[in-house]
Amino acid sequence: MKLQVSKPNDKQIRTERVFDAPRERVWRAHTEADQLARWWGRGNKLTIEALDVKPGGKWRFVEHTPDRDIAFGGEFRTVDAPSLLVQTFGWDEMPGKMILNTSTFVADGAQTRVVIISAFESTKERDDMLGYGMAEGQEQSYLALEKLL
Repeated sequence: MKLQVSKPNDKQIRTERVFDAPRERVWRAHTEADQLARWWGRGNKLTIEALDVKPGGKWRFVEHTPDRDIAFGGEFRTVDAPSLLVQTFGWDEMPGKMILNTSTFVADGAQTRVVIISAFESTKERDDMLGYGMAEGQEQSYLALEKLL
């Protein structure tokens, strides 16, 4: 199923994707370094510099594209395995701008629905992130995740 992206309000983006895998498997793919490194960077090489999946734990990834390196990072706020991850998300190319992502993992038989609400400080920041290709990047990463699962 293709990624669905909507703007539920002025400062949010809602994305949703269904995976043909059990919730625990999809959860591990989102929280274990060896799994994340195989799909998160849109299929590009990914270096995981930090991944401490607990409230207050930091994370930092560097995606190595053919043209450049792109770094992302943040902090986990809530970790409730295997159903809920709340974390901040920052991108080195947008310093000082932090997104709050709330990811819910919903079991539906042999499938898992992942719903992410991305909350921004302003409508402009939301629209800027979409303009930078956020939805396309998520779609590419989720295609790589489908192959992994």
